[in-house]
Amino acid sequence: MWVLVFFDLPTETKKDRKIYAQFRKKILADGFQMFQFSIYLRHCSSKENADVHTKRVKKILPPKGHVGILTITDKQFGMIEIFHGKEPAVAMAPPQQLELF
Repeated sequence: MWVLVFFDLPTETKKDRKIYAQFRKKILADGFQMFQFSIYLRHCSSKENADVHTKRVKKILPPKGHVGILTITDKQFGMIEIFHGKEPAVAMAPPQQLELF
């Protein structure tokens, strides 16, 4: 599963910029990676794990701005087409899952 967080937060005042920076740092600390500006993603091993990270993002929602959270499967994420200009780019592969016995 992949959890994507999309956000558009105000940055007009010094206080707004501080709130933006804190939100960004907290989602990075939770294991999200920047995909594009204001789009962060995280791979999760299961639906239950994705729910945990979704709840964490909901706990730190800023008072203003727009935040979207989207959860998709590995198969859906695998169908993404990424381009740098007109050249196709390599999409991110999901991390390998280790099995412990």
